[in-house]
Amino acid sequence: MNIYKLRFTDKETAIADLKSKGLLLEEGYGIGVHAIVDLGKIVINQPTEEIEPIFADGYHYDIMCEQDVDFGENSLIVNNPKHGFLGYE
Repeated sequence: MNIYKLRFTDKETAIADLKSKGLLLEEGYGIGVHAIVDLGKIVINQPTEEIEPIFADGYHYDIMCEQDVDFGENSLIVNNPKHGFLGYE
């Protein structure tokens, strides 16, 4: 099983890339894809009534699939993930 942490410039670019790779179809996931998680904009601080949220750059997705996929510069190495798949790091 492969887990990918991804960052794109925006949601539209992400969806286009996932579709071009056959991972996301008009009616669900491609063959071998177990999950596509739309994390969107990630908050990197602890906002309060006095503190505005600060967002990480880009638009984020997590993918779990059987195939090896080259996401190039969109692939991330994350030390403090905001999302995880149960049983997988």
